[in-house]
Amino acid sequence: MRVTQLIASVSLIALIFLCVAWELWLAPVRAGGSALSLKALPLLLPLFGVLRGKRYTYQWSSMLVLAYFAEGVVRGYTETGWAAYLARVEVLLALVYFVSAILFIRATRTADRATTPPHAA
Repeated sequence: MRVTQLIASVSLIALIFLCVAWELWLAPVRAGGSALSLKALPLLLPLFGVLRGKRYTYQWSSMLVLAYFAEGVVRGYTETGWAAYLARVEVLLALVYFVSAILFIRATRTADRATTPPHAA
């Protein structure tokens, strides 16, 4: 459980940095940076919940990260050069986060079941 939490945290932070760096410095849509760097803002919402291991945050953020996966797939096929490479990295980070979030959710679900007493009938 700690390993999946660590992997999810690292991949989420890396995805945030990638989104900002991509659109401001590495391969922006416009020279000098673009407002697309604001796409990293929604990723900040689950950051503290993920770092604290909040199961509910993992649940809803696993759906949020699918938008970044989709963007990476689309831009990976439509962009060329450095931007296409960054899009593939975005796909990889989104996928790593999604899988580790699902594994964390499963692990905490079984831990919750083990500690919850059965209901009396």
